[in-house]
Amino acid sequence: MNWDDTRIFLAIHRERSLRGAARMVGLDQATVGRRLAALERALGATLFLRTSNGYVLTSVGEVALRAAEKMEQSANDLVRQTQGVDERLAGEVRVTTTDTIGLEFVMCAIQSLHDEHPNVRVLLDTSTHVHNLAKREADIAVRTIKPENPDLLTRKLATWPMGLYASADYLERHGEPIPGTAFEGHDLVCYLPYLQARRQLTLVGEPIHAGRIVSGLNSSLMLRAAVRGGLGLGELAVPIAERDGLVRIWPDRSSVLAYEVWMVTHKDLRHTARIAAMIDHIVRAFEAALSTGRSQR
Repeated sequence: MNWDDTRIFLAIHRERSLRGAARMVGLDQATVGRRLAALERALGATLFLRTSNGYVLTSVGEVALRAAEKMEQSANDLVRQTQGVDERLAGEVRVTTTDTIGLEFVMCAIQSLHDEHPNVRVLLDTSTHVHNLAKREADIAVRTIKPENPDLLTRKLATWPMGLYASADYLERHGEPIPGTAFEGHDLVCYLPYLQARRQLTLVGEPIHAGRIVSGLNSSLMLRAAVRGGLGLGELAVPIAERDGLVRIWPDRSSVLAYEVWMVTHKDLRHTARIAAMIDHIVRAFEAALSTGRSQR
């Protein structure tokens, strides 16, 4: 198997369809189908069963998968290690983060990086998908969860308390909630994954069972917009909510869990000039924001 065929084989396995695999490898569906047929002829074996649930590996395909994943790992290692000594301040840097962090911090970092090094091009992905840096799906991640992979270098950029917030318009219409009433008579907006976890929900330690959940949102940016638009009360990172001019309710109360921001990259890429430059500008963006926040207190 050559590497191009291996990429197609792995893509079909992961996507379970020719269409999904074609999208992943950047080819058309017919080409992917022909390449798979040619690969199976060359190996003299059937690698996939075509089922109602998509393409499923045969027993021979399972054996091929183990070899293919080793080949993928070697290819990724080769690229990372050669990139890791690249001293050019030019080329692409792939960054993944959340929409809020991207808007409030990473965009500023991209602008300042461009001012200094205009030949570096940043590809920013703010989807909810958590990219795998070990598989080169991104060069830098700015995440709210610290990864456990020992091959990844991590740096904590911020730790922020989570407070309860509302817009001035909402408070004018509904007033402030009374502690101990579980938000009786109040509208609430919540982060959708918390709702889907099916555990007893609280906002800054207050149960919410007497309140009305108006909306669940899977994006921190949309949650901010909902609170800012007066849709309901919501739990937000304090510095971000303050940037929006929201009113903090019960300022002496915070969520048990703080909002942490971690920057992550693969250790093989730490000496790549363009990636190191992007990291430096992201750090500066957070330091500037934190410094501004301290000076306003």
